[in-house]
Amino acid sequence: MKPLPLRSLFALPLVLGLCACAIGPEHQPPRLDSMPASFKHGAGWLPATPGGGTERGDAAWWRPFADARLEGLLLELATANPGLEQARARLRQAEAALKGQQAEFFPQVQGNVAVNRSSSAGQVSKSHDLGLALSWLPDLWGRVRRQTEAGRAELEAAEAETAALRLSLQTSLAENYVTLRILDRQRTLLQETITAYERSLTLTRNQYEAGMAARADVVQAQSQLENVRAQLLELVDQRARAENAIAVLAGRPPAALDIAADASLPELPAAPAAVPAALLTRRPDLTAAERRVAAANARIGVAMSAWLPDLTLNLSGGYRASQTSGWLDAPNKVWAVGPALALTLFDGGARSAQVDQAEAAQEEAAAAWKAAVLAALQETEDALARLRALEDLSRQQEKVVALAEENERLVTNRYREGLVSFLEVAVAQNATLAARRAALDVRRDRLQASMRLVTALGGGWPGLGGAGESGAEAAADREKS
Repeated sequence: MKPLPLRSLFALPLVLGLCACAIGPEHQPPRLDSMPASFKHGAGWLPATPGGGTERGDAAWWRPFADARLEGLLLELATANPGLEQARARLRQAEAALKGQQAEFFPQVQGNVAVNRSSSAGQVSKSHDLGLALSWLPDLWGRVRRQTEAGRAELEAAEAETAALRLSLQTSLAENYVTLRILDRQRTLLQETITAYERSLTLTRNQYEAGMAARADVVQAQSQLENVRAQLLELVDQRARAENAIAVLAGRPPAALDIAADASLPELPAAPAAVPAALLTRRPDLTAAERRVAAANARIGVAMSAWLPDLTLNLSGGYRASQTSGWLDAPNKVWAVGPALALTLFDGGARSAQVDQAEAAQEEAAAAWKAAVLAALQETEDALARLRALEDLSRQQEKVVALAEENERLVTNRYREGLVSFLEVAVAQNATLAARRAALDVRRDRLQASMRLVTALGGGWPGLGGAGESGAEAAADREKS
């Protein structure tokens, strides 16, 4: 019988590969049967169609807040935050793991050079070997394809998790930034209050010297002034801690960041347009959870492939001679070729256990996806409810501020006329200050709740513009960037 031609040996694996099939279940994206058609607390917000706007959120979600300093800090975070650097390193690990899995599609080729000395019947001989060996395990049952499928899903999950982490860190920085700016506004308010209280102290002293007020009024006015000065010092500490948190999130040591005081605040954007189903494509954490399900599903096929035989194709050739100068002579050629079929006949139930384990892992991943979807719905509903409540509270607080200011004006006029004690003036002034500070707190809460809503929906999206900006203008801005 003639030996099998070499080109036929290389054609055989190709034929086997073309006939191969992938064992195991095909991935079916998980579903939440009770996904609502609209948000419970979304009445009155901008509508969106379930079939549209399913693209991933715009990375520049902060644009509607119209704050250049905030934008610069968020962009800095995206490139310098240590947590994101770790996530990117994990992403590169997933990429390398996928490449390693894909390498199993190809044959392994090894070369060797050896010099051997041996003795037999007192005769010492020496041989020089030069060889090349090829070994290939064809992916007959799709084991490698399922491994690669799982690796690719893990890579996509790592990409989505990196995006989710970036969004979470940006939200944290933005909330700290809002806190800092509100503290700047509070400081301006306290400085104005100190100036007003100094005038009240001067008035009280004049009233006391004129015999129209008691010494206790002067003490009361002085005490009130010093109390506000103490509040101002407390704000300095709070602002420093907020600035330090921003610095670390941006990847800087606290000493390397100095944010100048500015009493201006970011814009409060209009309500976003969204429906619950859009969360599934906009939120990167949900994408990551779905990809984990796909990876777990692929591993079921990997576990099932252990029941099937492995066919290994081996081919080796080379030269053997007593001297290296004779390596390439035809009589010194050696070669070997042959397939090897291996099948596990008994393993005590190990393979069944592996399949059961893989199926249970897939069920766990599907349940984790469902839990993530429900948590996303809760976060969005909470943000919507919070924004609605704060909108009403803001209007109510404006009324409280207006009434407090009017009451302070009336009481101060009566004090000048000697009709009331300074205690009533102090009470009215403190009420006004408290109302104004509460109004700033509400403003802070509204901005932070709006940021949480935007990020709960997976970030910005086409059509979400800032105050006075149309959807077309916002889209045009994104095109320029």
